[in-house]
Amino acid sequence: MSYYRNRINKIEFQKKLSPYGIFSLGNIYKSFPDFSYKQINRWQKDGFLVKIKQGFYTFGDQKIDNYFLFLTANKIYEPSYISLERALKYYELIPEEVFQVTSVSTRKTIFFNNVIGSFSYRHIKESLFWGYHFISNLNQKILIADAEKAILDYLYLHPELKTKDDFAELRINNDSFNENVNLDKLNKYLFNFQNKKLNKRTTTFLRTIQND
Repeated sequence: MSYYRNRINKIEFQKKLSPYGIFSLGNIYKSFPDFSYKQINRWQKDGFLVKIKQGFYTFGDQKIDNYFLFLTANKIYEPSYISLERALKYYELIPEEVFQVTSVSTRKTIFFNNVIGSFSYRHIKESLFWGYHFISNLNQKILIADAEKAILDYLYLHPELKTKDDFAELRINNDSFNENVNLDKLNKYLFNFQNKKLNKRTTTFLRTIQND
């Protein structure tokens, strides 16, 4: 067994694991059942591997772009999907740069900072964990909110936003809104929230957008 461990080289390892983008210890041991954990420590020290979170790794030469950050966010805290500010920016609905990767999850609210970025997760009820779709990148599927759900998630989790002035400060891009948001779909999603206060605030939000 020790002989087999010593035979595993970087080329073989990267060929097997690179399709994952970010991979877990489980992924490693599935491909290399007799792999030595000590090798992970050695490869971290020489920069071949980068530890993202306890039990999750990527390669030191991995390209860090939006899609890789989204994939990482999905994997290191499940179940979750990209939403809120980062999704609004993805659909070009807001002008500000968003450096934190924002998601929602049925698990507790939590924040992670690591060598590749900052990740935040806001808790939502299981009954509201819907309204997302898959995008494909790096041979992996990434969960991201529909534009309509990203808006409603944001309004739902920011109850302090109530007035036209509040919503005007979001500086929603009207062209991007008209291009990416289906009002019938948004209203259908809103109905599924079954939340009268959110209904009222969303109406004010839409009036603000339409009168801008």
